Parts: sequence; C-alpha cells; structure tokens
Amino acid sequence: MIPRKHHKLLIQGITGKQGTFWTKAMQDYGSNVIGGVNPKKAGTDHLGVPVFASAREASKTAPFDIACMFIPPMMAKDAAIDACEGGAKLLVCLTEHIPAHDVMEMHVAAKANGTRIVGPNTAGIVTVGECFVGIMPAFNDRVFKPGRIGVISRSGSLGTLISLNLAQEGFGQSVFYGVGGDPMIGTTSADALRMLDEDAETDAVVLCGEIGGNAEETAAEYASTMKKPVAAFIAGRQSPPGKKMGHAGAIVSGGKGDYASKRAALEKAGVAVADTPSQIPGLIRQRLKAA
Repeated sequence: MIPRKHHKLLIQGITGKQGTFWTKAMQDYGSNVIGGVNPKKAGTDHLGVPVFASAREASKTAPFDIACMFIPPMMAKDAAIDACEGGAKLLVCLTEHIPAHDVMEMHVAAKANGTRIVGPNTAGIVTVGECFVGIMPAFNDRVFKPGRIGVISRSGSLGTLISLNLAQEGFGQSVFYGVGGDPMIGTTSADALRMLDEDAETDAVVLCGEIGGNAEETAAEYASTMKKPVAAFIAGRQSPPGKKMGHAGAIVSGGKGDYASKRAALEKAGVAVADTPSQIPGLIRQRLKAA
C-alpha cells in the first residue's frame, strides 16, 4: 500500500514531543491526520484533531486507513496489536529496539487482521508532493521533488542521501519507501519493489540495501522479472568480515548476506549496481534511455 492524501491517518503517541513535531509536519505537507491516541489525554484535542484512548476506540467514530507509531519499545507490541484490531490497513512502525518476541506477536496480529506492517525501525513513507507518514524530511524540496523515480531503503539516512543525489541531478521522486532496518520487518524490499513496479506514477526504481540478511537477494529475484529499470547501492562494501555492522538486520553469517553475494545477485538480475551513492543518477539516466 502506497499512502495517498485521501487515506485517513491515526497517530499513536500524538501528544509526545516527537509525535507533535512530526504530526504537524505531516499535516502541513498534506497528510490527512484524523486523530491520535494517548489514553491519558483521551477526549481532548491536539493539533486540531481528537485524541482517543485507543485505536480500537478511534475506529468507532473516526475510522482510519493508516496508523503511525510514536511509541516506546516496551509499549510497541500493545500499540501495534491495537492498531491492527482497530482496522489499520497499513501500520508504520517507527520504533526500534522492540523485543524480538514482541515483534513476532505484532506480525501474527497483523496477519490475522489483514494489516501490512512497515518496519519496525522504519523512517516511514513519502508519496512525494502529496503526503508522508513518519520522520522523513519530505518538506525539504532540496531532497524531495515530485517526479517519477521510486526509492526503496532499509536506512532512512541512506535513502535521504540517495534522494538528495537524484534531486541534485534533476530527478524527482514518486515514492520513498523505507522498509526498515530490523531483522523481522513486515514489508520487505521485494514487497516494496513489487508495489513500485505496479505504480503508474513510477518509471524507475532505486534500491538502497545493506549487508546482512537476504533482502537484496530476494528483491533481485523479483527485479529480474521487471520491465522498469532498477539501480541499486549496497552499503557495507568495506566492512570487516564476520563483524556485525549498522542495523540489527546487518548480520553476515556463513558467507551469506555479504556485499559480494548481494551485488552478484542484483547484477545477475540485470540491476545496475553503483559503487557510490553519487553514481545512482547516472545509472538511472542510462537505464531510462535504454528502456
């Protein structure tokens, strides 16, 4: 699911410092925030929208499509299950350091209720020029400009850098999809690639990956079936062998998940792989001309 401005957005943790700052930014950008959740402030208004005791309670009078979590790790499981049972079609989980067994319960609840989780540990999603959900600087027009290049990233900061490189070279973006950096994410790079492949507003896709796990290898399998051009950058090329680096998902073991295996899988699938982020715009330009 790609967020659109008509989708109704519920913010869990809306009254906190971060929840307040980013909700206001989302509203200013065009996101359709219809309410928030804080059990201690239920019945009040905040940033011009009602605050509810729970997502389930909100769904009775203010049904929503998307929930976004500004929730501490130890409270994240209950908030996620509440959002799923409240009818969220999409749950954007910004929280990191959630206990693994809690994350597993979150995914079970999502499956039972037909909810797609993005994250945990995601920076969110930007539908450029329309709306955003999360903590990406969508409002910075030096980074995000309306256009037709989709960007997928496990890392918010790396995705921001790639988006900046594209904007500086005259490319705008259609969607930024931050899938998250945890080992057990709800939406994979391959899932996001499929969404952007089906998106009529996207002409080409940039995949920002990292060492660890098999996300890029799995995405490569889908990329091999695409007609839209795909370029990629994999972070961690110079990382020491056998050492955990970066995100919780960046674990290399048994010769799998390392830089070489990911690059080989992507190139075999016909994906142009950049040595540095600054090379991405040139690769996209070449592939679009050849398409």
